[in-house]
Amino acid sequence: MRLELTGRQDSDQEELDELTLLLRERLLELDVEAVETIRSGDVPDGAKPVDAIAVGALALTLAPIALRSVLDLVRTWIENRPVRTVSVTLGDDSLELEAVSSADQRRIVDAFLAAHGPQAEPEPAAGQGD
Repeated sequence: MRLELTGRQDSDQEELDELTLLLRERLLELDVEAVETIRSGDVPDGAKPVDAIAVGALALTLAPIALRSVLDLVRTWIENRPVRTVSVTLGDDSLELEAVSSADQRRIVDAFLAAHGPQAEPEPAAGQGD
């Protein structure tokens, strides 16, 4: 899975890099195998190592069962951060999470999860099921 943060218009690369590292720390608290910054390619001669990092991009390794917790964390994390969107790419599918109403985001996340198999299906709403 790949996550890519897009900052607001007034965000700079340094702020976006800091936000990416904060999100990475939060994601590592979940039951995921790995969360790594994505390298943009080979480091050119004379470039600082940070220049080779794709600012705002993370690669996650996780079991399908952890997909909901990752998406829920990202959805709530961006609500109070200067991030315009977080693009989530899983295989050929992608999803853009924005700081919009929780109900709208929940519906979008549920539809994305439903497309990715039974282990990632939406949880039943309170009072339904059982």
